This record gives sequence, structure tokens and C-alpha cells, in this order.
Amino acid sequence: MSIRRDTAVRWTAYVGVAIAFAIACVFLSNWQFARNDERAAQLALVERNYDATAVPLNELLPDDELDPESEWHPVVVVGEYVPEQQLVVRNRPHGGTSAFEVLTPLRTSDGKVLIVDRGWIPPAESGDGPAAIPAPPDGPVSVVVRLRAPEALPASGRSAPAGQVPTINLPLVAETTGPETLTSAYGALVSETPPVTQMPYALAAPSEDPGPHLSYAIQWILFAVMGFVFIGYIIRTERRKRAEDEEDEATPTPSPAVRRRARVDRDAEQEDAILDRADA
Repeated sequence: MSIRRDTAVRWTAYVGVAIAFAIACVFLSNWQFARNDERAAQLALVERNYDATAVPLNELLPDDELDPESEWHPVVVVGEYVPEQQLVVRNRPHGGTSAFEVLTPLRTSDGKVLIVDRGWIPPAESGDGPAAIPAPPDGPVSVVVRLRAPEALPASGRSAPAGQVPTINLPLVAETTGPETLTSAYGALVSETPPVTQMPYALAAPSEDPGPHLSYAIQWILFAVMGFVFIGYIIRTERRKRAEDEEDEATPTPSPAVRRRARVDRDAEQEDAILDRADA
């Protein structure tokens, strides 16, 4: 009875482990499903806005408040670049290297300053800075940009040398470009008029890859099922082993006299076989 009770306790523990593992797998699966939904929403937003018709800046950014549904939408901005306040963002993955993106303030006719990401440039052959930065157009310009939300400061707290910033964090950029700088959005350059001969390299279109989140979510569900299958296999193996042990215990053990007689009979059979081969 004690053995059966111990076995029941052990099997109950096995099932408890399987249930706990399954709960963890379901939690991780739901997390991946949520990330997949977020990625799908991002792709839908890009598809809806990326090639939309450009509208005036004030139509989508009237009070320096970017509606998340307006991100990636093109806008038209008229003003003048302020190249003396230009900055570069370091460690941007372009061209297979840690490139720089060029942030040039554009002062609009109503006094606001929009940060325009004019594209990327490679690092210099020596030193810790960028290669030569192409100058923006002089005087009044009309630019088309896609609105982008600002980036957070680095979690590591890393900084950047003078004239550089670690991310496109607009409050940090505004420390250089002034309090009139819009801090809820910046613009990724599409085109500018009048054009200039030399330009930074154009920014790539956003990736359309949905990511691995859906496949990861399904994998976690399969892991949960496999946990129960594995525990079931262990219990089934123990039950079969226990049945074999009980069967061995129920089989009577031959007495010494019977074992001796069986051994004598086997010896006699072996002698007869030897004599038969000799006669042949």
C-alpha cells in the first residue's frame, strides 16, 4: 500500500510539473501572438500611409502632437534649412556598416523647426566621425517628408561626441536646435526642391517582413503538448515496469531438487547429442 501511495504522489508531481510547464508555454505563446498582432498593425500602417498623397505639415501636426495613425504619412513643408545646427546620428545600420544619419533643422515660415533626416552617410576612413556631409540647398526650399515618431534615449545611457546624438531623441536634439523644435515627430526626406547635386544616401523603405512571432507562438503550444506526452510516456513506462515486477513475484521459484533434476536432464541430452555425432 505504501508503494502505491508513493507512486501516486510521484505521478501527481509529474502531472503538476507538466501543468506548470504548459501554463508557462501558453503565457509565452500569447506574448508571441500579441507581438505578431503588433507587427501586423505596423505593416498595415506603413501600407496605408507610405505612398499616400502628401498634405501640409499643419494638417497632421497642428499642435506638435503626432497621431500614431499618421506615422509614415508624407507631408509638404516649406522653409529654410539651418545647416549650422545640423547633427548626425551615430551607429545606424546602413550599407553593411555603422553609418550616420544626417539631421538637418528646417525652419518653417511660421517659426517652427522640423528635424529632417536627409539620409545616411558612411563613416570616415579614419576617426570616429562621418565622411563629408553633403550640404543642403540654400535659401527657401519645399520638401516632402514622411512623419516619424521620435526614438527613446539609449537604455545603456551612452552618449555621443559633439555634433552627434546616439538616437533620434527630439528633446535631446532640441538642446542644439532650440526650443522651437517640434518634438513629437521628425521627417524622413522623400524629396526637396530645389534639388542639390550631392545628397546623402536615401533611407531604405521599411521592411515588410512579418517576423517569426507567429511561428514562435505555435512552437510554444507544441511544447506544452509535448510536455504532457513526455509525462504520459514516463508514467506508462513505470506502470509497465511495475507490472513486470509483479508478474515475476507471482511466478513460483523452482525448488533446489527440481533445479538439480533439470540440470541432470540437460547434461544427459548434451551427452546423447555428442554420441549421435560420433556414430554419424
